[in-house]
Amino acid sequence: MKYDETVNTIFNLRKFGGMKLGLERIRETCKRLGDPQEKYRTIHVAGSNGKGSTVAMIASILRAAGHNVGTYTSPHLSRFTERITVNGVEIPEKDVVRLFEEIWNIEAEEKPSFFEVTTAMAFKWFAEQKVDFAVVEVGLGGRLDATNIVRPLVSVITNIALEHTDILGDTLEKIAREKAGIIKDGVPLVTATQNISVYNIFKEKCKEKGCRMLRVGEDLKFERTGGNLDHQEFSFSGLNDYSKLRLPLLGEHQLHNAAAAIGAVEALSFYGVNIPMEAVRVGLEKVRWPGRMEIVQKNPIAVLDCAKDVLGMESLRKAVMDIFDYKRLILVVSISDDKKIGLMMEQILPITDHIIATRHKVRDRAIEPSMIADMAKGFGKKVEIVDDVREAVNKAIGMASGNDLVLITGSVFTVGEAREVWFGEDRTRLGRELNER
Repeated sequence: MKYDETVNTIFNLRKFGGMKLGLERIRETCKRLGDPQEKYRTIHVAGSNGKGSTVAMIASILRAAGHNVGTYTSPHLSRFTERITVNGVEIPEKDVVRLFEEIWNIEAEEKPSFFEVTTAMAFKWFAEQKVDFAVVEVGLGGRLDATNIVRPLVSVITNIALEHTDILGDTLEKIAREKAGIIKDGVPLVTATQNISVYNIFKEKCKEKGCRMLRVGEDLKFERTGGNLDHQEFSFSGLNDYSKLRLPLLGEHQLHNAAAAIGAVEALSFYGVNIPMEAVRVGLEKVRWPGRMEIVQKNPIAVLDCAKDVLGMESLRKAVMDIFDYKRLILVVSISDDKKIGLMMEQILPITDHIIATRHKVRDRAIEPSMIADMAKGFGKKVEIVDDVREAVNKAIGMASGNDLVLITGSVFTVGEAREVWFGEDRTRLGRELNER
């Protein structure tokens, strides 16, 4: 089977198989593969927002310390292979084909789902590459997510927001309990949650499991000390104290994520794994995570951000107001139809001057641009509809003057398509077939 055929087959598992939470299939699949997830040390990262950024920071720090590091994240911006990397290098296409065929040919009562296949593929690839650490992002929730068969050295829960309420529950507390399902006996937890009721749920779970909890803002403290459009500087106090740390990811929310990432690598010391302070410094300075407050040009300034829910859009609004000085904000936006669209738009519309509503192309999941346009008109904003994301981006750039800001956001899928304007369209671009997790 060729690579494109393989990836289309994997995507079709999601299309025809529906959502399959539970650990039975992934446990059986990995058992048949020799339980590869037990052959290296793991850091497990859950949360509603900031998971991918936190994974990227942890991995970059561990690499700077000289470790061989795998990362597993989802969804991707441009290529399926972005999901599985070792030392920042994506899994080769030929190995995607090989591993899929090996996993799919395992005899079982029930075939694994889309996410279970990709998870097993990542675990096996990491074992083959003899990684020292795998930094693994939860796909959805935590308790019943396919990644939750790992036995990590450290668990991380970035924050909790109302998401996937039809699956995880309709309150923050219910969702927090699902996320808390990744907390294991004796395994330290690092969390960046600022919500007291969520914190109490985590505290109760940690007491039950006999594990230590480190909380950003309490045990792990940071202070922004400077920065510009290329980076921000901050100090940090946890098990160690740092000054003049540099982070190329912008926005205060990324400092929360950075504090959680530093806390996670510091917690490795509980096992005798001591990460040098210089590795923390170098790892943060070198981290890259595209599509998150990503400045792709400066005249006019154009910014891409994958804000995909209410909390993400709130963080984006605060970051834009804090970082940029501009005359007009031109917003290019497309949002998936399973999101709280009205609440998202309430966050961002008040600071915009002109809106271009568009439609990303992932399996008819984008909300009708006319709905966004109607909301924008309700705020008294100038608005127009351009169906194609790339055409919408080009129109926004064309109408912007040198002191305007063009902001492209609303979904990982929107940003993935918009990046093609600056970085081209890869032949393996099958992300539009992917369901956001």
